Amino acid sequence: MEKLRINEIASYVPPKVVTNDDLGKIMDTSDEWISSRTGIRQRHISLNENTAELCSKVALKLLDESSWSPESIDLIIIATMSPDSYTPATAALVQGKIKAVNAVAFDVSAACSGFVYGLAVAEGFLLQDDIKRVMLIGGEVLSKVINWSDRTSAVLFGDAAAGVLLEKAESDSGILAKDLKTYGELGDKLEAGKTDAIEEFPRMGKHEISAFSMSGRDVYTFATHKVPQSIQNAAAKAGITLDQIDWFVMHQANSRIVTQISKKLQQPIEKFPMNIAEYGNTSAASVPLLLDELVKNGKVKRGQIIALSGFGGGLTVGTQIIKY
Repeated sequence: MEKLRINEIASYVPPKVVTNDDLGKIMDTSDEWISSRTGIRQRHISLNENTAELCSKVALKLLDESSWSPESIDLIIIATMSPDSYTPATAALVQGKIKAVNAVAFDVSAACSGFVYGLAVAEGFLLQDDIKRVMLIGGEVLSKVINWSDRTSAVLFGDAAAGVLLEKAESDSGILAKDLKTYGELGDKLEAGKTDAIEEFPRMGKHEISAFSMSGRDVYTFATHKVPQSIQNAAAKAGITLDQIDWFVMHQANSRIVTQISKKLQQPIEKFPMNIAEYGNTSAASVPLLLDELVKNGKVKRGQIIALSGFGGGLTVGTQIIKY
């Protein structure tokens, strides 16, 4: 039976590194203050490259490492909360850059859950006879939407892109179960790029777009309660126990959140790898960035069962249980 299979995985991070000590020079903070509360030591910041550029570099890596031709891609999905523009979609820009002339392309906006949500969308398309190859990338340039004078949020985020090539194949690999939920009544707890309707006509002057804002305490409470529930729900749907899951690849928002989730699930913290110290919170890029790292260093192997879980703006939470 044909199933969704991850054929290839790749990532790209900008070369510019900003440490906690660097931030301490421009705002009232310190390495100790940031790292003790978040686990973050540094982050990568994009200079002169927008989200489409980062995603295009990942796309070209994916094609090069898989030997797929751009023309063979049927669908490109970009998960992002920091697109280059309202329109065209970042996915359309990537499609044009890599000359994937046969691919339908669009964005998915689910913030830090974006890659996990995008995987569900990709699976739905791959069930159709005319869609055989999908490129799914999570990419963010959050540095352009951050208020760099707000130490409560500016210290958290970094820029990155990572993604996968998906195909239908006769394979043991595939999605075993999923659990996706949205809590729109909590949407104001994490916002970025908010725009207001005009108050009078004509509206003159520059169109204002708000910077990133977050209620950290509310998001922490949300994540530590809803994410364990989501993982438990997905595992139950898959007919497996949590002990059968080899790795929990979590969105890298805060090391304290990941640690608390492991405790609530009564699973060893060793099954919850983290790379937040180097990259910070990269939103939709976070889950595939960590997955790429685990595959490249040989920790994640074919046949293992992985829980991919994202959570964030919306507010949203999503878990995919996959057999890699």
